[in-house]
Amino acid sequence: MADLKNKSVLVTGGSRGIGAAIARSVGAAGGEVVLHFGRSRAAAETLQQEIGRERCHIVQADLSDPAEVDRLWSEALAVAPSLNVLVNNAGIFQSAGVDVPIADWREAWSRVLQINLQAPADLCRAAILHFRGIGGGKIINVASRAAFRGETIDQMPYGASKGALVTLTKTIAREFAAEGVLAFCIAPGYANTEMVSDNLDPAAIAAVTSSIPLGDMVPPEEIGALAAFLCDDLVRHLTGATFDINGASYLR
Repeated sequence: MADLKNKSVLVTGGSRGIGAAIARSVGAAGGEVVLHFGRSRAAAETLQQEIGRERCHIVQADLSDPAEVDRLWSEALAVAPSLNVLVNNAGIFQSAGVDVPIADWREAWSRVLQINLQAPADLCRAAILHFRGIGGGKIINVASRAAFRGETIDQMPYGASKGALVTLTKTIAREFAAEGVLAFCIAPGYANTEMVSDNLDPAAIAAVTSSIPLGDMVPPEEIGALAAFLCDDLVRHLTGATFDINGASYLR
């Protein structure tokens, strides 16, 4: 198990699903958590109580607003000045098939790219500048298998955003390793979260599950365990790597 007693970790989208699992794993390993949430304050406060108020701080921000992204980073540093790990987990789906009106198409692309790519990129920039001053740090970006296999026709913005996030991670790893800034990417397949259940009907969920050789969607706890491992200092030379976790549903 990872030992994160000297780590402070900002987790975006941390109130539920994969983000909550990552926050729990970091907390269980002894780390300090800065838990970002967008709208689910009650869920964030419940998780804060579970991890412990002395080791879990909650910060609200709307990642669709660039000014809110800047405020999130500032508030995270205010509550955890020694912050040394950023986990960009927050992301959204927004349907945008090619047959929708052009205004709807552009609105979906703009919103998805802002939340799934621009906000993480802005936070990565802030983290790099901060990490330089404290001797290094880590960035973990949560992408998707969609970055490699493509997405459904109505979720092209989501797939594109996740593909770009993988490239961003590789670039950070190459360019800033010498300054102690390490970067990793986690690319889950379908995970058993509210995000999936909110966007797929039962028939679609059954079809997805039947396509996974292990027979079930990825438990968020497994992604949390992987993220906590990457927060530790055990495997520095894995910087730049992308970790597929999809039950063998997509292999590359």
